Amino acid sequence: MGADTREDIINFTDADRYVVPQEPEVIKKLEWFRDQKLAFMVHWGTYSQLGMCESWPISDGDAYWSRRDYTWEKDNRKFRAQYFAMNKTFNPIRFNPDEWAEFAKKAGFRYFIFTTKHHDGFCMYDSKYSPYKITAPDCPFHDNPRANVAKELFDAFRARGIAIAPYFSKPDWHCPWYWAEGQEKPVAFDRNPTYDPKAHPEIWNKFVEYTHAQLTELTEDYGPVDILWLDGGQVRPSNGQDIRLDILAQKLRQKNPGLIFADRTVGGRFENYITPEQTLPKQVLSVPWESCISIGNGFAYGFDDDYKPPRELVKLLINVVTRGGNLALNLGAQPDGRLPRKGMEAALGLGKWLEENGEAIYATRAAVSDFDAGDFGFTRGKDGTIYALRPIKADEALPESLLIPWNGPESKASLIDKTPLQAERTATGIRIRLKEPLRAKEALALVVRLEK
Repeated sequence: MGADTREDIINFTDADRYVVPQEPEVIKKLEWFRDQKLAFMVHWGTYSQLGMCESWPISDGDAYWSRRDYTWEKDNRKFRAQYFAMNKTFNPIRFNPDEWAEFAKKAGFRYFIFTTKHHDGFCMYDSKYSPYKITAPDCPFHDNPRANVAKELFDAFRARGIAIAPYFSKPDWHCPWYWAEGQEKPVAFDRNPTYDPKAHPEIWNKFVEYTHAQLTELTEDYGPVDILWLDGGQVRPSNGQDIRLDILAQKLRQKNPGLIFADRTVGGRFENYITPEQTLPKQVLSVPWESCISIGNGFAYGFDDDYKPPRELVKLLINVVTRGGNLALNLGAQPDGRLPRKGMEAALGLGKWLEENGEAIYATRAAVSDFDAGDFGFTRGKDGTIYALRPIKADEALPESLLIPWNGPESKASLIDKTPLQAERTATGIRIRLKEPLRAKEALALVVRLEK
Protein backbone atom coordinates (compact mmCIF):
# COMPACT_ATOMS: atom_id res chain seq x y z
CA MET A 1 0.00 0.00 0.00
CA GLY A 2 1.22 3.53 -0.73
CA ALA A 3 2.38 5.92 1.97
CA ASP A 4 -0.82 7.92 1.72
CA THR A 5 -3.15 4.94 2.16
CA ARG A 6 -4.99 4.73 5.48
CA GLU A 7 -5.48 0.99 5.17
CA ASP A 8 -6.53 0.51 8.79
CA ILE A 9 -9.27 3.12 8.50
CA ILE A 10 -10.57 2.52 4.99
CA ASN A 11 -10.63 -1.26 5.10
CA PHE A 12 -13.63 -3.08 6.50
CA THR A 13 -14.22 -6.34 8.31
CA ASP A 14 -14.31 -9.41 6.09
CA ALA A 15 -17.85 -10.75 5.75
CA ASP A 16 -16.56 -14.22 6.60
CA ARG A 17 -15.76 -12.94 10.10
CA TYR A 18 -19.25 -11.61 10.71
CA VAL A 19 -20.77 -12.80 13.98
CA VAL A 20 -24.54 -13.28 13.74
CA PRO A 21 -26.26 -11.72 16.77
CA GLN A 22 -28.05 -14.10 19.09
CA GLU A 23 -30.54 -11.62 20.59
CA PRO A 24 -33.95 -11.93 18.85
CA GLU A 25 -34.65 -8.20 19.16
CA VAL A 26 -31.32 -7.33 17.54
CA ILE A 27 -31.96 -9.78 14.70
CA LYS A 28 -35.37 -8.17 14.14
CA LYS A 29 -33.85 -4.69 14.25
CA LEU A 30 -31.25 -5.64 11.66
CA GLU A 31 -34.02 -6.65 9.25
CA TRP A 32 -35.49 -3.18 9.81
CA PHE A 33 -32.04 -1.71 9.15
CA ARG A 34 -31.72 -3.56 5.85
CA ASP A 35 -35.06 -2.08 4.74
CA GLN A 36 -33.91 1.53 5.21
CA LYS A 37 -31.21 1.61 2.49
CA LEU A 38 -30.27 5.29 2.69
CA ALA A 39 -28.74 7.26 5.57
CA PHE A 40 -27.87 10.91 5.91
CA MET A 41 -24.49 11.31 7.58
CA VAL A 42 -23.12 14.63 8.80
CA HIS A 43 -19.63 15.41 10.07
CA TRP A 44 -19.68 18.75 11.88
CA GLY A 45 -17.47 20.30 14.52
CA THR A 46 -15.10 23.17 15.21
CA TYR A 47 -12.85 22.01 12.36
CA SER A 48 -15.46 23.17 9.83
CA GLN A 49 -14.32 26.75 10.47
CA LEU A 50 -11.09 26.07 8.58
CA GLY A 51 -12.53 23.73 5.97
CA MET A 52 -10.05 21.12 7.15
CA CYS A 53 -9.86 17.40 7.85
CA GLU A 54 -11.71 16.48 11.02
CA SER A 55 -9.61 15.69 14.15
CA TRP A 56 -6.88 13.66 12.46
CA PRO A 57 -4.28 16.46 12.11
CA ILE A 58 -3.81 16.63 15.89
CA SER A 59 -2.42 13.08 15.89
CA ASP A 60 1.27 13.39 15.06
CA GLY A 61 1.27 9.82 13.79
CA ASP A 62 -1.36 10.75 11.20
CA ALA A 63 0.18 14.05 10.15
CA TYR A 64 1.67 12.60 6.95
CA TRP A 65 -1.75 12.38 5.32
CA SER A 66 -4.05 14.66 7.35
CA ARG A 67 -1.92 17.83 7.26
CA ARG A 68 -1.38 17.88 3.52
CA ASP A 69 -2.22 21.10 1.65
CA TYR A 70 -2.01 23.26 4.79
CA THR A 71 0.71 25.45 6.27
CA TRP A 72 0.57 24.33 9.88
CA GLU A 73 2.26 25.67 12.99
CA LYS A 74 5.50 23.68 13.05
CA ASP A 75 5.51 23.14 16.80
CA ASN A 76 3.11 20.24 17.35
CA ARG A 77 2.17 21.30 20.89
CA LYS A 78 1.34 24.85 19.77
CA PHE A 79 -0.62 23.49 16.83
CA ARG A 80 -2.75 21.26 19.09
CA ALA A 81 -3.40 24.20 21.40
CA GLN A 82 -4.60 26.23 18.42
CA TYR A 83 -6.81 23.38 17.23
CA PHE A 84 -8.37 22.76 20.63
CA ALA A 85 -9.00 26.51 21.01
CA MET A 86 -11.29 26.61 17.96
CA ASN A 87 -14.23 26.03 20.32
CA LYS A 88 -13.79 29.68 21.38
CA THR A 89 -14.72 30.93 17.90
CA PHE A 90 -17.36 28.38 16.92
CA ASN A 91 -20.65 30.25 16.52
CA PRO A 92 -22.97 28.62 13.93
CA ILE A 93 -25.75 31.19 14.22
CA ARG A 94 -27.52 30.06 11.01
CA PHE A 95 -28.10 26.53 12.32
CA ASN A 96 -31.72 25.46 11.84
CA PRO A 97 -32.43 21.80 12.68
CA ASP A 98 -35.84 21.85 11.01
CA GLU A 99 -34.28 22.90 7.71
CA TRP A 100 -31.82 20.01 7.95
CA ALA A 101 -34.59 17.53 8.69
CA GLU A 102 -36.89 18.83 5.94
CA PHE A 103 -34.07 18.53 3.43
CA ALA A 104 -33.28 14.97 4.57
CA LYS A 105 -36.92 13.95 4.21
CA LYS A 106 -37.13 15.34 0.67
CA ALA A 107 -33.85 13.65 -0.29
CA GLY A 108 -35.22 10.24 0.70
CA PHE A 109 -33.01 9.57 3.72
CA ARG A 110 -34.39 7.08 6.24
CA TYR A 111 -31.91 7.35 9.11
CA PHE A 112 -29.52 10.00 10.40
CA ILE A 113 -25.89 9.51 11.49
CA PHE A 114 -24.52 12.58 13.29
CA THR A 115 -21.11 13.22 14.84
CA THR A 116 -22.00 13.78 18.48
CA LYS A 117 -18.25 13.54 19.27
CA HIS A 118 -15.35 13.04 16.89
CA HIS A 119 -11.83 11.96 17.88
CA ASP A 120 -10.93 15.49 19.01
CA GLY A 121 -13.38 15.06 21.89
CA PHE A 122 -15.50 18.14 21.18
CA CYS A 123 -19.10 17.29 22.08
CA MET A 124 -21.83 18.59 19.80
CA TYR A 125 -24.29 18.14 22.66
CA ASP A 126 -24.58 19.14 26.31
CA SER A 127 -22.60 16.29 27.82
CA LYS A 128 -22.59 16.25 31.61
CA TYR A 129 -19.18 14.58 31.59
CA SER A 130 -17.01 16.88 29.48
CA PRO A 131 -16.26 20.61 29.64
CA TYR A 132 -15.19 20.54 25.99
CA LYS A 133 -18.58 21.01 24.36
CA ILE A 134 -20.67 23.37 22.32
CA THR A 135 -22.75 24.35 25.37
CA ALA A 136 -19.74 25.34 27.50
CA PRO A 137 -19.36 29.03 28.46
CA ASP A 138 -16.16 29.41 26.40
CA CYS A 139 -18.04 28.58 23.18
CA PRO A 140 -19.88 31.67 21.84
CA PHE A 141 -22.80 29.52 20.70
CA HIS A 142 -23.45 28.19 24.20
CA ASP A 143 -26.33 30.53 25.05
CA ASN A 144 -28.12 30.12 21.70
CA PRO A 145 -31.55 28.48 22.09
CA ARG A 146 -30.35 25.74 19.72
CA ALA A 147 -26.98 25.21 21.38
CA ASN A 148 -27.68 21.58 22.35
CA VAL A 149 -27.16 20.67 18.72
CA ALA A 150 -27.55 16.88 18.81
CA LYS A 151 -30.77 17.09 20.81
CA GLU A 152 -32.19 19.70 18.45
CA LEU A 153 -31.33 17.59 15.43
CA PHE A 154 -32.52 14.28 16.85
CA ASP A 155 -35.87 15.79 17.85
CA ALA A 156 -36.33 17.39 14.42
CA PHE A 157 -35.44 14.23 12.51
CA ARG A 158 -37.59 11.96 14.71
CA ALA A 159 -40.54 14.29 14.14
CA ARG A 160 -40.25 13.49 10.44
CA GLY A 161 -39.99 9.74 10.89
CA ILE A 162 -36.23 9.52 10.37
CA ALA A 163 -34.37 7.10 12.65
CA ILE A 164 -31.45 8.18 14.83
CA ALA A 165 -27.87 6.90 14.84
CA PRO A 166 -25.40 8.89 16.95
CA TYR A 167 -21.82 8.77 15.65
CA PHE A 168 -19.50 8.52 18.66
CA SER A 169 -15.70 8.32 18.69
CA LYS A 170 -14.42 5.79 21.20
CA PRO A 171 -10.96 7.40 21.34
CA ASP A 172 -11.11 10.90 22.84
CA TRP A 173 -7.94 12.92 22.24
CA HIS A 174 -9.05 15.74 24.54
CA CYS A 175 -9.67 13.42 27.47
CA PRO A 176 -6.82 13.35 30.06
CA TRP A 177 -7.37 9.61 30.51
CA TYR A 178 -6.66 8.73 26.87
CA TRP A 179 -3.81 11.00 25.86
CA ALA A 180 -2.55 11.16 29.43
CA GLU A 181 0.42 13.40 30.23
CA GLY A 182 3.69 12.05 31.59
CA GLN A 183 3.34 8.50 30.30
CA GLU A 184 5.46 6.15 28.20
CA LYS A 185 4.65 7.96 24.96
CA PRO A 186 4.25 11.71 24.44
CA VAL A 187 0.77 13.14 23.98
CA ALA A 188 -0.41 12.77 20.34
CA PHE A 189 2.44 10.39 19.47
CA ASP A 190 -0.20 8.45 17.54
CA ARG A 191 -3.93 7.70 17.69
CA ASN A 192 -3.58 5.33 20.68
CA PRO A 193 -3.31 5.99 24.42
CA THR A 194 0.01 7.31 25.71
CA TYR A 195 0.23 4.35 28.08
CA ASP A 196 -0.38 0.61 28.22
CA PRO A 197 -3.90 0.14 29.65
CA LYS A 198 -2.88 -3.17 31.23
CA ALA A 199 0.05 -1.52 33.02
CA HIS A 200 -2.05 1.46 34.13
CA PRO A 201 -5.55 0.16 34.90
CA GLU A 202 -6.17 3.10 37.24
CA ILE A 203 -6.06 5.49 34.25
CA TRP A 204 -7.78 3.20 31.76
CA ASN A 205 -10.67 2.44 34.12
CA LYS A 206 -11.36 6.17 34.44
CA PHE A 207 -11.50 6.40 30.65
CA VAL A 208 -13.86 3.40 30.43
CA GLU A 209 -16.17 4.91 33.07
CA TYR A 210 -16.16 8.21 31.18
CA THR A 211 -16.97 6.50 27.87
CA HIS A 212 -19.79 4.47 29.42
CA ALA A 213 -21.23 7.61 30.99
CA GLN A 214 -21.29 9.50 27.69
CA LEU A 215 -22.81 6.63 25.71
CA THR A 216 -25.42 6.12 28.41
CA GLU A 217 -26.46 9.77 28.35
CA LEU A 218 -26.69 9.74 24.55
CA THR A 219 -28.97 6.71 24.48
CA GLU A 220 -31.04 7.55 27.56
CA ASP A 221 -31.22 11.37 27.58
CA TYR A 222 -31.19 11.81 23.80
CA GLY A 223 -33.07 8.67 22.83
CA PRO A 224 -34.74 6.65 21.62
CA VAL A 225 -31.73 5.63 19.55
CA ASP A 226 -31.78 3.01 16.80
CA ILE A 227 -28.05 2.60 16.08
CA LEU A 228 -24.82 3.45 17.89
CA TRP A 229 -22.22 4.20 15.21
CA LEU A 230 -18.91 3.69 17.03
CA ASP A 231 -15.76 4.91 15.31
CA GLY A 232 -12.11 4.54 16.23
CA GLY A 233 -11.41 0.88 15.60
CA GLN A 234 -8.06 0.99 17.43
CA VAL A 235 -10.11 0.89 20.63
CA ARG A 236 -10.67 -2.85 20.73
CA PRO A 237 -9.83 -5.68 23.13
CA SER A 238 -7.34 -7.29 20.73
CA ASN A 239 -5.40 -4.01 20.73
CA GLY A 240 -5.30 -3.87 24.53
CA GLN A 241 -8.06 -1.24 24.65
CA ASP A 242 -11.11 -2.97 26.10
CA ILE A 243 -13.92 -0.55 26.95
CA ARG A 244 -16.06 -3.48 28.14
CA LEU A 245 -18.70 -2.98 25.48
CA ASP A 246 -20.38 -6.26 26.45
CA ILE A 247 -21.37 -4.86 29.84
CA LEU A 248 -22.48 -1.54 28.36
CA ALA A 249 -24.51 -3.08 25.53
CA GLN A 250 -26.60 -5.14 27.91
CA LYS A 251 -27.41 -2.01 29.89
CA LEU A 252 -28.19 0.22 26.92
CA ARG A 253 -30.45 -2.32 25.25
CA GLN A 254 -32.72 -2.35 28.29
CA LYS A 255 -34.01 1.10 27.33
CA ASN A 256 -33.37 0.75 23.59
CA PRO A 257 -34.50 -2.80 22.76
CA GLY A 258 -32.70 -4.24 19.76
CA LEU A 259 -30.19 -1.38 19.69
CA ILE A 260 -27.76 -1.96 16.81
CA PHE A 261 -24.05 -1.47 17.43
CA ALA A 262 -21.82 -0.57 14.51
CA ASP A 263 -18.49 -1.11 16.25
CA ARG A 264 -16.78 -0.56 13.00
CA THR A 265 -13.70 -2.52 11.86
CA VAL A 266 -13.56 -4.39 15.18
CA GLY A 267 -15.50 -7.53 14.26
CA GLY A 268 -17.18 -9.70 16.85
CA ARG A 269 -20.52 -9.46 18.63
CA PHE A 270 -20.88 -5.69 18.42
CA GLU A 271 -20.13 -5.05 14.80
CA ASN A 272 -23.74 -5.81 13.93
CA TYR A 273 -23.13 -4.53 10.42
CA ILE A 274 -19.89 -3.87 8.58
CA THR A 275 -18.96 -0.44 7.27
CA PRO A 276 -16.85 0.08 4.15
CA GLU A 277 -15.59 3.68 4.03
CA GLN A 278 -15.45 5.61 0.75
CA THR A 279 -15.72 2.30 -1.10
CA LEU A 280 -18.09 -0.63 -1.55
CA PRO A 281 -17.74 -4.40 -1.95
CA LYS A 282 -17.38 -5.67 -5.48
CA GLN A 283 -19.94 -8.44 -5.02
CA VAL A 284 -23.16 -9.23 -3.19
CA LEU A 285 -22.67 -9.67 0.56
CA SER A 286 -25.19 -11.69 2.54
CA VAL A 287 -24.40 -9.99 5.86
CA PRO A 288 -25.71 -6.54 6.85
CA TRP A 289 -23.45 -3.73 5.62
CA GLU A 290 -23.37 -0.01 4.96
CA SER A 291 -20.94 2.05 2.89
CA CYS A 292 -20.27 5.55 4.18
CA ILE A 293 -19.37 7.75 1.22
CA SER A 294 -19.11 11.53 1.04
CA ILE A 295 -21.13 13.59 -1.43
CA GLY A 296 -18.17 15.97 -1.52
CA ASN A 297 -14.45 15.26 -1.50
CA GLY A 298 -14.21 14.45 2.19
CA PHE A 299 -16.33 14.00 5.29
CA ALA A 300 -15.72 17.46 6.74
CA TYR A 301 -16.85 20.65 5.01
CA GLY A 302 -14.37 22.08 2.48
CA PHE A 303 -14.58 25.61 1.12
CA ASP A 304 -13.81 24.58 -2.45
CA ASP A 305 -15.46 21.17 -2.33
CA ASP A 306 -16.78 19.43 -5.41
CA TYR A 307 -19.99 17.45 -5.07
CA LYS A 308 -21.08 14.31 -6.84
CA PRO A 309 -23.96 15.03 -9.28
CA PRO A 310 -27.35 13.28 -8.89
CA ARG A 311 -26.52 10.86 -11.71
CA GLU A 312 -23.46 9.62 -9.83
CA LEU A 313 -25.41 9.33 -6.57
CA VAL A 314 -28.12 7.27 -8.27
CA LYS A 315 -25.51 4.94 -9.74
CA LEU A 316 -23.82 4.65 -6.36
CA LEU A 317 -27.08 3.81 -4.59
CA ILE A 318 -27.97 1.19 -7.22
CA ASN A 319 -24.55 -0.44 -6.90
CA VAL A 320 -24.82 -0.55 -3.12
CA VAL A 321 -28.39 -1.83 -2.86
CA THR A 322 -28.05 -4.46 -5.59
CA ARG A 323 -25.05 -5.82 -3.67
CA GLY A 324 -27.09 -6.11 -0.50
CA GLY A 325 -26.08 -3.01 1.42
CA ASN A 326 -27.13 0.39 2.68
CA LEU A 327 -25.63 3.71 1.65
CA ALA A 328 -24.72 6.45 4.14
CA LEU A 329 -24.19 9.66 2.20
CA ASN A 330 -22.17 12.24 4.10
CA LEU A 331 -22.44 16.00 3.77
CA GLY A 332 -20.15 18.13 5.93
CA ALA A 333 -21.95 21.10 7.49
CA GLN A 334 -20.70 24.67 7.11
CA PRO A 335 -19.22 26.69 9.99
CA ASP A 336 -22.32 28.94 10.00
CA GLY A 337 -24.62 25.97 10.69
CA ARG A 338 -26.07 25.51 7.22
CA LEU A 339 -25.64 22.57 4.90
CA PRO A 340 -23.78 23.43 1.66
CA ARG A 341 -26.27 24.34 -1.04
CA LYS A 342 -24.60 22.45 -3.92
CA GLY A 343 -24.34 19.29 -1.87
CA MET A 344 -28.00 19.58 -0.92
CA GLU A 345 -28.99 20.04 -4.57
CA ALA A 346 -27.17 16.85 -5.50
CA ALA A 347 -28.91 14.87 -2.76
CA LEU A 348 -32.29 16.35 -3.67
CA GLY A 349 -31.74 15.13 -7.24
CA LEU A 350 -31.34 11.64 -5.82
CA GLY A 351 -34.47 12.18 -3.76
CA LYS A 352 -36.46 13.16 -6.82
CA TRP A 353 -35.36 9.95 -8.54
CA LEU A 354 -36.37 7.95 -5.47
CA GLU A 355 -39.87 9.47 -5.53
CA GLU A 356 -40.50 7.56 -8.75
CA ASN A 357 -38.23 4.56 -8.28
CA GLY A 358 -38.06 4.03 -4.53
CA GLU A 359 -40.04 0.78 -4.63
CA ALA A 360 -37.04 -0.83 -6.34
CA ILE A 361 -34.75 0.36 -3.52
CA TYR A 362 -36.44 0.56 -0.12
CA ALA A 363 -37.34 -2.67 1.72
CA THR A 364 -35.76 -4.82 -0.99
CA ARG A 365 -33.01 -7.42 -0.88
CA ALA A 366 -30.30 -8.11 -3.42
CA ALA A 367 -31.30 -10.62 -6.10
CA VAL A 368 -28.68 -12.32 -8.24
CA SER A 369 -28.68 -13.89 -11.67
CA ASP A 370 -26.54 -16.82 -12.79
CA PHE A 371 -25.49 -14.79 -15.82
CA ASP A 372 -22.97 -11.99 -15.89
CA ALA A 373 -25.17 -9.03 -14.98
CA GLY A 374 -23.09 -6.52 -16.91
CA ASP A 375 -24.42 -3.02 -16.25
CA PHE A 376 -27.50 -4.36 -14.45
CA GLY A 377 -28.13 -4.99 -10.79
CA PHE A 378 -31.16 -6.73 -9.31
CA THR A 379 -33.31 -6.35 -6.21
CA ARG A 380 -36.26 -8.37 -4.97
CA GLY A 381 -39.28 -6.75 -3.35
CA LYS A 382 -41.10 -8.35 -0.45
CA ASP A 383 -43.94 -9.34 -2.81
CA GLY A 384 -41.45 -11.24 -4.99
CA THR A 385 -41.15 -8.65 -7.76
CA ILE A 386 -37.71 -8.51 -9.34
CA TYR A 387 -36.34 -5.09 -10.22
CA ALA A 388 -33.63 -4.77 -12.87
CA LEU A 389 -31.71 -1.52 -12.41
CA ARG A 390 -29.27 -0.04 -14.88
CA PRO A 391 -27.56 3.35 -14.43
CA ILE A 392 -27.48 5.53 -17.55
CA LYS A 393 -24.34 7.48 -18.40
CA ALA A 394 -24.52 11.21 -19.08
CA ASP A 395 -23.82 10.83 -22.79
CA GLU A 396 -25.66 7.56 -23.32
CA ALA A 397 -28.83 6.76 -25.26
CA LEU A 398 -30.28 3.34 -24.57
CA PRO A 399 -31.15 1.26 -27.63
CA GLU A 400 -34.73 0.38 -28.41
CA SER A 401 -33.97 -3.30 -27.78
CA LEU A 402 -32.16 -4.26 -24.60
CA LEU A 403 -31.17 -7.59 -23.04
CA ILE A 404 -31.68 -8.00 -19.29
CA PRO A 405 -29.42 -10.87 -18.14
CA TRP A 406 -31.94 -12.51 -15.80
CA ASN A 407 -32.64 -16.24 -15.88
CA GLY A 408 -35.26 -16.56 -13.15
CA PRO A 409 -38.83 -17.70 -13.84
CA GLU A 410 -40.02 -14.13 -14.42
CA SER A 411 -41.02 -13.41 -18.03
CA LYS A 412 -43.22 -10.28 -17.89
CA ALA A 413 -41.62 -6.84 -17.96
CA SER A 414 -42.88 -3.34 -17.26
CA LEU A 415 -41.53 0.05 -16.36
CA ILE A 416 -41.62 1.21 -12.76
CA ASP A 417 -45.02 2.85 -13.37
CA LYS A 418 -46.26 -0.58 -14.55
CA THR A 419 -46.38 0.40 -18.24
CA PRO A 420 -46.05 -3.00 -20.01
CA LEU A 421 -43.01 -3.66 -22.12
CA GLN A 422 -42.68 -6.15 -24.97
CA ALA A 423 -40.54 -8.95 -23.52
CA GLU A 424 -39.05 -12.11 -24.96
CA ARG A 425 -37.33 -14.92 -23.05
CA THR A 426 -33.98 -15.87 -24.57
CA ALA A 427 -31.22 -18.30 -23.65
CA THR A 428 -29.27 -15.45 -22.03
CA GLY A 429 -32.04 -13.48 -20.35
CA ILE A 430 -35.06 -11.33 -21.15
CA ARG A 431 -35.00 -9.05 -24.17
CA ILE A 432 -37.20 -6.00 -23.85
CA ARG A 433 -38.25 -3.33 -26.30
CA LEU A 434 -38.57 0.25 -25.15
CA LYS A 435 -41.39 2.06 -26.89
CA GLU A 436 -39.47 5.32 -26.67
CA PRO A 437 -35.72 4.99 -26.28
CA LEU A 438 -34.62 6.47 -22.95
CA ARG A 439 -31.99 9.15 -23.30
CA ALA A 440 -29.68 10.43 -20.60
CA LYS A 441 -31.41 13.78 -20.35
CA GLU A 442 -34.68 12.02 -19.54
CA ALA A 443 -33.56 9.42 -17.00
CA LEU A 444 -30.72 8.76 -14.57
CA ALA A 445 -31.30 5.01 -14.59
CA LEU A 446 -33.53 2.40 -16.19
CA VAL A 447 -35.71 0.45 -13.75
CA VAL A 448 -37.69 -2.52 -15.07
CA ARG A 449 -40.14 -4.67 -13.11
CA LEU A 450 -39.90 -8.40 -13.81
CA GLU A 451 -42.80 -10.66 -12.80
CA LYS A 452 -44.06 -14.15 -13.53
